[in-house]
Amino acid sequence: MNLMPDPLHPAVVHFPVVLILLGAAAAVLAVFWRKGYVPAFAAVLLGLGALGAWAAVQTGKSDGGLVESQSSQVTALLDAHEEWAERTLTLAAIAAFAAVASALLVRFPRAARGVAVAAALMAGAASWSVYETGHRGGALVFQHGTGVAGAATAGVADGQLEAIATAAHPETGAGGQDHD
Repeated sequence: MNLMPDPLHPAVVHFPVVLILLGAAAAVLAVFWRKGYVPAFAAVLLGLGALGAWAAVQTGKSDGGLVESQSSQVTALLDAHEEWAERTLTLAAIAAFAAVASALLVRFPRAARGVAVAAALMAGAASWSVYETGHRGGALVFQHGTGVAGAATAGVADGQLEAIATAAHPETGAGGQDHD
């Protein structure tokens, strides 16, 4: 029994989305609230978000073959999704690096605040990039249905698939045609 989701990319991609967005909020807070663990918390969230973005890019590359043989419109959308994912990874890594530097500069409060501003700005840019990446990924799945049939039918025999479709939509049956 395989416990890993197949395809893996949709399961992995949600972690960096949440971590980068929360990290951006913490990074903005760290600009104004330098006491306690707020700067370190922002650095940890953004660092984990960057690691998650790397994992999402890697799983996207390995799962990308699921949608390679689609129309030119889907291919263009997939290319744009991949480009935005790479931007997200780069921006998240820069934001994480700046947040770590800001957290380590506790003995130099003015420099720490300046670097915290840079971290917050980069985290904001990474958050925008997350949105752009997710928008294109959502369009691939919800408008074009890429990867859906392969994921939904993995390990299901052909006869079972029709029975599942009929059970899910008894009024139309598996073919989507009315039986009246």
